[in-house]
Amino acid sequence: MSIDPHNPALRPPGVSGPAGTPAPARQPQTGAPTGPQFGEVLKHATRGLEFSSHALQRVERRDIDVSGDRLKRLADGVDRLAAKGARESVVFVDDTAFVVSVRNRTVITAVPRERMREHVFTNIDSAALG
Repeated sequence: MSIDPHNPALRPPGVSGPAGTPAPARQPQTGAPTGPQFGEVLKHATRGLEFSSHALQRVERRDIDVSGDRLKRLADGVDRLAAKGARESVVFVDDTAFVVSVRNRTVITAVPRERMREHVFTNIDSAALG
């Protein structure tokens, strides 16, 4: 059987090119995914807004919704605060208060309405409704 040098589908495995020359050795795959990291995708989706590990724990433990429209409104509130020169702020989105470091664009903690009676927000210089 002759190998058609113009049709790679007809070449047996391990043969590349005309006259049956051996294929170059393949590099082993490392298993590392290619493409953007999850954190980069999340950062882009939230327009650069990050959540501290403490805030992530609070969101998860208190079952606070931080998806879609609510996340967009939170980011919009942080943008408005940044435009006014705010540093540490509370952004109220629906029934949740998010304490945010505006300069770092980082959510520090999240408090749902049912827990707001127990908390006093200190060391903030501004507030926004999201």
